Amino acid sequence: MFSRLFGLLSKDMAIDLGTANTLVYVKGKGIVLNEPSVVAVTNHKGRQQVLSVGDDAKLMVGRTPGNIQAIRPLRDGVIADFEIAKEMIMHFIRKVHNRRGFASPQIIICIPSGATPVERKAIHDAAQSAGARRVLLIEEPMAAAIGAGLPVTEPTGSMIVDIGGGTTEVAVISLGGIVYARSVRVGGDKMDEAIIAYIRRHLNLLIGESSAEKIKKTIGSASLPKNGEDGASMQIKGRDLTTGVPKEITISERQIAESLAETVAAIMEAIKVTLENTPPELAADIVDKGIVMTGGGALLRNLDAVIREATGLPVIVAEDPLSCVALGTGRAIDQMKELNTILMNLH
Repeated sequence: MFSRLFGLLSKDMAIDLGTANTLVYVKGKGIVLNEPSVVAVTNHKGRQQVLSVGDDAKLMVGRTPGNIQAIRPLRDGVIADFEIAKEMIMHFIRKVHNRRGFASPQIIICIPSGATPVERKAIHDAAQSAGARRVLLIEEPMAAAIGAGLPVTEPTGSMIVDIGGGTTEVAVISLGGIVYARSVRVGGDKMDEAIIAYIRRHLNLLIGESSAEKIKKTIGSASLPKNGEDGASMQIKGRDLTTGVPKEITISERQIAESLAETVAAIMEAIKVTLENTPPELAADIVDKGIVMTGGGALLRNLDAVIREATGLPVIVAEDPLSCVALGTGRAIDQMKELNTILMNLH
């Protein structure tokens, strides 16, 4: 009886610890949590106290009084604030288990392929400090490829482009290993920053992160509208930098496409470098099967068409691009014996 109860409480889990969102997959249940990677803290007698995590904390971004900060503990796909990241992971584990005291689960966490040994250890140690019995790491492009249903263990080349909040991971995978990978610290966050900078520079209006994200999702595009048109438009509100008072203006799809041009070019460069470094036999497989896109950035309108045009290869957006990494990491838990060679144990 006790061993059965222990088994229920210590369900192994997979965590897609993303810069923008954290997804948790529990063995036997699938994805049970998908919340923003944001923690709201307050300073109390010189010490930081966590007020809220995830959805509740995201609502506070850009709206907090002086004594409260909304912190994103991950930047560019890696931990920027160790203590806050540990609190966030602990909160999500407890939320998933729906109780404060839980038996230590085994956890698999995905990491960017370009993460340094120090960054890998920080992620590993944060999960262990949060109460994990054992922590294994999996590289993000590998997890994305598994989640997208690519035949990663077969002797055939598969190319994945995973555009997350903090990083873009481009990799060619064959026989359960990454043949060549390129990780650039460009993703959804950089797109938001580019939109904020463009509107500030060209329209003298200051907007926040949440507004930039909304603009990107509503009228964002990787290419300019055809025939010199402005395309779709939307009303945005912000602070006029000349007068200092709130103001509402209209912005067009063309303007947003112009603001995103540099970020899109950086993603294209990573794809081209990866293709140039792909062995000829695997390159032949990619010509047949094409490039698979995952991550939130894959949803940017016309990005697949821009890549298709630049490379001449078929480009497919995965069925559920936002969940691919979490699903792939989860599948690594479900098929641990078969996929053991792709998991990293730092101890």
